Amino acid sequence: MTDILKTSFNRRTVLQAAAVGAAGVSPALRSMVYAAGSDAPEKKEVKIGFIPLTDCASVVMASVLGLDVKHGVKFVLSKEASWAGVRDKLVNGELDFAHVLYGLVYGVHLGLSGPKKDMAVLMTLNHNGQAITLSKKLADKGAIDGAGLAKLMASDKREYTFAQTFPTGTHAMWLYYWLATYGINPMKDAKVITVPPPQMVANMRVGNMDGFCVGEPWNHRAIMDGIGVTAATTQDIWKDHPEKVLGTTAEFTKKYPNTARAVTVAIIEAGQWIDASLQNKLKMAETVADKSYVNTGVDAINQRILGRYQNGMGKTWDDPNHMKFYNDGAVNFPYLSDGMWFMTQHKRWGLLKDHPDYLGVAKQINQIALYKDAATSVKAPVPKSEMRSHKGIDGVVWDGKDPQKYADGFKVKA
Repeated sequence: MTDILKTSFNRRTVLQAAAVGAAGVSPALRSMVYAAGSDAPEKKEVKIGFIPLTDCASVVMASVLGLDVKHGVKFVLSKEASWAGVRDKLVNGELDFAHVLYGLVYGVHLGLSGPKKDMAVLMTLNHNGQAITLSKKLADKGAIDGAGLAKLMASDKREYTFAQTFPTGTHAMWLYYWLATYGINPMKDAKVITVPPPQMVANMRVGNMDGFCVGEPWNHRAIMDGIGVTAATTQDIWKDHPEKVLGTTAEFTKKYPNTARAVTVAIIEAGQWIDASLQNKLKMAETVADKSYVNTGVDAINQRILGRYQNGMGKTWDDPNHMKFYNDGAVNFPYLSDGMWFMTQHKRWGLLKDHPDYLGVAKQINQIALYKDAATSVKAPVPKSEMRSHKGIDGVVWDGKDPQKYADGFKVKA
């Protein structure tokens, strides 16, 4: 055995001991079994895109901890500048996979945002941990939450501008849902613009928008820089909402099923490792803060990942529903009802002209069988049902049973 192999063998063994929920087989043995058998990944190297956000952590840590190599496939990570760039590179094959917005994958599959291509969601990467930031100027006039914003917009009439990160993405849907809850129609009462996540703070600093919805660390960064306040977290809008997914094309999963499975397994294990301890979370924060990844101070990341929140106006709280990457297996299952929910909102806001086949489309995109296979191999629990329900901030319950009625039932819509 060469020194390099010895080193990676030892490193993997140590990591496996640290990773929670590891299967009882030695990692080196298990990867040898994969490598020798019919489960061997067809591609030994894959290019995975990510955007500088805290929730790219499980993809980054899978690579940094060597969990990718353990499962026979090397991750080549590619830092991307915008979600539109991620979309284009996934569609044209420059990227094999990406840390990507749930709603973006659905938008591409349905042809709602540029090129149309059959897509695949392999797993949910995280729950929770995004937020809505309002400018300090607005906050100083009393707009520190949804009710305060609605009151200010009614009394101080002008054009209000809010930013999201991609038209069919998660942040657009959280922002619209939240505004509508307070009687503000994002399509009629405000101007909505698209801004890439790492550029949000700079754009607010020069007055380009009154508020934005984005992933961390950019909401906390706005508070640190004294230019914005947190008006709501996305877990207030939907507790344990899905956020980023591991996305690829349908073509890739058909052509390289073992590779797709190996990548999924490595990232599930990285999520297990992150959520296993406080120490691991802090190590993760330190790693992803680096300029190769999120490129910000570690103090912009390491508070909110532990649920330590402040709003920038003196209020502090501990939120148990902070960003989770595994949460005893509850995070990663690609529920059909989660994918369907994004389509109900695309229909609500006029991005979809007609009702799609909600369940049919979700079954095409969300790779349930592949996920179950991957999860079972690392002893990650799999839920009994492919649907789940939640009550939104507006009190409306979503359970996936009647998506057409749900989508048409909102008072505030396009």
